[in-house]
Amino acid sequence: MTVPEINYWAVLLATASSMVVGSIWYARGVFGTRWSALANVDLDRPSASALWAIITTVIVSFITAWVLAGAATIVWHFSGGGYLWATLVTSVILWAGFTAARFITHDAFEGRPTSLTVLNIAHELVTVVVMAIIIGVWPPAGTV
Repeated sequence: MTVPEINYWAVLLATASSMVVGSIWYARGVFGTRWSALANVDLDRPSASALWAIITTVIVSFITAWVLAGAATIVWHFSGGGYLWATLVTSVILWAGFTAARFITHDAFEGRPTSLTVLNIAHELVTVVVMAIIIGVWPPAGTV
């Protein structure tokens, strides 16, 4: 099996962008206060208790960026056209088919408020689109 070409610098930057997007999205002055009320999360908990959540987020964000980069390269090889466009389309399709669909299913069964589901899947959409822009404008060497 052949592994698609991946620019790991772009993947690392996309991983970092996930942290930036999340920090802004869930800030008190943006959606943080609303999210914390809907999700029943205490924003004033000691920061040490968030350490494992942050570590998990970095790891999962790297995996997301890596899969997006690989899938985008496969789509680009298959469809031709621009690498950025292929990456953006891939990110939205993967988000809709996996992330949004799974959030909606789990949240429905767990009885979470629809507004919380919408807030979280919108965050995920923004996150993967930002990742896609970074990966799309910085394709692997020799592919474009």
